[in-house]
Amino acid sequence: MLRRGKDTERGAPTRIELGAVVLDAERHEVLLEGREPLFTRAEFRLLWKLVSRPGRVFSRDELVDGITGGEAYILDRNVDVHVSSIRKKLGAEAGLIATVRGVGYKCRD
Repeated sequence: MLRRGKDTERGAPTRIELGAVVLDAERHEVLLEGREPLFTRAEFRLLWKLVSRPGRVFSRDELVDGITGGEAYILDRNVDVHVSSIRKKLGAEAGLIATVRGVGYKCRD
């Protein structure tokens, strides 16, 4: 609860709309054209990190930290699997996530 209070104080957004995709951090949900595809915790965290900074390229290591919050150890290649799963769930909006060869991923502006 303390972390949640700090985010509110800093003015961090709790809802992001990007095209037909809406992410709500308080409800931990993703809305896509009115429907709610089921995202795992890791997928939601990864998508939130990318969408919260459109245009910025994140390395796999940065995304691993975003997924786990430093709580667990996973391989950086797990990010590729999560991104693939997110793209499938986004369907027509899959182009929202771009691969930057040799670096990582970004959300298109």
